[in-house]
Amino acid sequence: MTRSNPSAIAAPARAGAREWGALAVLMLPVLLISIDTTALSFALPEIAVALQPTAAQQLWIVDAYSLVLATLLVAMGNLGDRVGRRRLLLIGATGFAIVSVLAAFAPTPELLVAARAAMGLFGATLMPATLALLRTTFLDRGQRRLAVAIWATAFSVGAAAGPVVGGLLLAHFPWGSIFLIAVPFLVPLLVLAPLLITESRDPAPGPIDPIGIVLSMLALGGLAAGVKELAVAGLDPIGVALVAVAALAGWLFVRRMRRRANPMLDVALFRVPQFSGALVVNLLSVVALTGFLFFVTQHLQLVEGLPVLDAALVLVPGVVAMIVSGLAVVRVVRAVDPGIAVVVALGGSAAAYGILAVLGEDVSIAGIVGAFALLGIGIGAAETVSNDLVLSAVPPAKAGAASALSETAYEFGAVLGTTLLGGLVTAVYRSTLALPAGIDADVAAAARETLGGAIAAAPGAGGAADAVVEAARTAFDHGVVATSALGAGLMLVAMLVAFRTLRHPAH
Repeated sequence: MTRSNPSAIAAPARAGAREWGALAVLMLPVLLISIDTTALSFALPEIAVALQPTAAQQLWIVDAYSLVLATLLVAMGNLGDRVGRRRLLLIGATGFAIVSVLAAFAPTPELLVAARAAMGLFGATLMPATLALLRTTFLDRGQRRLAVAIWATAFSVGAAAGPVVGGLLLAHFPWGSIFLIAVPFLVPLLVLAPLLITESRDPAPGPIDPIGIVLSMLALGGLAAGVKELAVAGLDPIGVALVAVAALAGWLFVRRMRRRANPMLDVALFRVPQFSGALVVNLLSVVALTGFLFFVTQHLQLVEGLPVLDAALVLVPGVVAMIVSGLAVVRVVRAVDPGIAVVVALGGSAAAYGILAVLGEDVSIAGIVGAFALLGIGIGAAETVSNDLVLSAVPPAKAGAASALSETAYEFGAVLGTTLLGGLVTAVYRSTLALPAGIDADVAAAARETLGGAIAAAPGAGGAADAVVEAARTAFDHGVVATSALGAGLMLVAMLVAFRTLRHPAH
């Protein structure tokens, strides 16, 4: 009797042309969502002049999108596992395109914040579906690692390229144009996804858990809103209450998941070091990226005085470095332990923040180019490795839930990047701003809100206009120094987590 070859039977099918075409389609929402997360960076000064938002509204315009996204990702990942990931992807793409057009023509800060929140709602349906479909499309380990590298690189590059794309558009069109880029991304997706992407879902999803969904939303949304409130308003009762509600909801959620036979999220995964460690590295990497972009884009335009297009071009070398690093790490980890590779790469990111912290207001444009390139090397490698390890820790049927957690870490990183690092810039700016005596009260009030507000209001100070602008720029750079020191510390924490959890991963 002839025995079959077990290894041949167990070998997973390798992807062909259709699967790689599907990857190209799945990159469209990834690029769009990540670009949309940071494209506002260069538009903030123009929005500040056109809509005159307060400092809090300005942060909400940036964060409402990521906050809603982070709140709903686990619920939407679970929904995609049940109703079909491709179906949810198409629903989300349609809604996102419609709301993006509405955001482009928002006449007030309040309506723009509302539109950004609605974009977050539909974005939450897109992101878990893309990574989960990638997990079920590429079954071969080597091919999947390359696909994840391309996917993660697209995510990181989209976030880094967002300000560049925004700068190119704003050089020729009004600020609303940055939202209209959704249309050329999503129309091809709606046409090609049914042709190239195979539907997938959890074959045994179990009953819908509405209580678990509500608890997950309270935990994630409460934490994001609470951290934001504490960063903006300080240690106030509202922020403390929100964090307390989030902690209680999170505890109840974990307790419920542990007791259910078929939970919407297997919390036992967090006991796997490579899974939990990869999520932390993912989160801290995005904090570093979005926080850096938040203040550097303003520094280039409002302190250095660069036109928006020139300021955007300063970031191009860093985007290229991120692309190269994200793809090159696939080969590197064949010979080097993944954890060690991430530690070395993140060392560059820590150095990037160190450059800004040491040089402070004396940093040159060349120094910013070099710092962002170092940051890009670390982020590109960390995102590829962390997402690959997250997917490797779960079976294909649970890819949606695992993908949702990875995306949740990303979006919380985006929220924390602008909230913590951006909030620290604002706090130091206000505490160190030394305005000339005797200027108009309205001018002083506008100057204390934001750097952009100070520059816009300075002409109202008459002969003291130049002094107002100089004081605002100096105070802003003091904020950049303090924030850069914090950013360097966060990268050191990410290096420690990677060293302790990502070495010698079990596949």
